[in-house]
Amino acid sequence: MNARHQRIAASFDAQGLMATLGARLVKVADGEVHIELPFSMSLSQQHGYVHAGAVTSIVDSACGYAALTKAAPGAEVVTAEFKTNFVRPAIGDRFLAVGRVQSAGKLLTVCTGEVRAFVGDATDYKVVALMQATVVNVQRPVPAAAPAA
Repeated sequence: MNARHQRIAASFDAQGLMATLGARLVKVADGEVHIELPFSMSLSQQHGYVHAGAVTSIVDSACGYAALTKAAPGAEVVTAEFKTNFVRPAIGDRFLAVGRVQSAGKLLTVCTGEVRAFVGDATDYKVVALMQATVVNVQRPVPAAAPAA
């Protein structure tokens, strides 16, 4: 595992939401990150599909981490905006969010993402959601000094 992958993995492991969803980081490359989510009824909406909130969460994280692969050392990223198109119900046994950097600037990074639904161990998939996101590079917060005694 290279330094970039370690940086992304450490940040991913610190995210409570990804742990709550049961998502896992499966690929980190320059400008591209994959996050996998197994189906769970606890993530479903009233019709039994995976809820749009869960789908959006994993693809937002995939885009954000893809942007972080392009950020300067010591920088962090936050999402400034995104748009998600749901092209079909999120039906499947597992879902893969793929985030890709389209343009990385000094301050803003534009990413695209998609969520793929897989049934069983099949390698073929259906795209269930598409995202476009703008991610902002920010400086890592400095911890506040302890109050004087």
